[in-house]
Amino acid sequence: MYNDVLVAKMITPSCSTESAGRRECRVRVADILKEKTKEDPVAVMKKAIENVKPVVEVKSRRVGGATYQVPIEIRPERRQSLSIRWLVGYARERAEKTMVQRLSGELLDAYNNRGNTFKKKEDTHKMAEANKAFAHYRW
Repeated sequence: MYNDVLVAKMITPSCSTESAGRRECRVRVADILKEKTKEDPVAVMKKAIENVKPVVEVKSRRVGGATYQVPIEIRPERRQSLSIRWLVGYARERAEKTMVQRLSGELLDAYNNRGNTFKKKEDTHKMAEANKAFAHYRW
């Protein structure tokens, strides 16, 4: 239905394995997003993913017997994959009854800059900000 790579990457890991189930899942998630926001569901999904893309992360570096959390900028492909992974993961943990409702709820929360996925991004940025003194260990 929606010939968009980002939508496919979002729906594929979260819905059932047969292709008809994925198509139905994609349509139902889009219907819920359109109903709640009154906007284009693909645009809502893209904005939600854009809102939860992290810019920096911390990686452990061992230097002279001590381990430091070094902040590192993230490549665009990894930003996208992390945001999708976080969205699907936190959608699975939600309390709604079906995966379609969970995923659309998490997407709406991310679209509105709230929810667990957005908190994860904020926490990642705070961790990097707290450890920016070790940025010179980056290589």
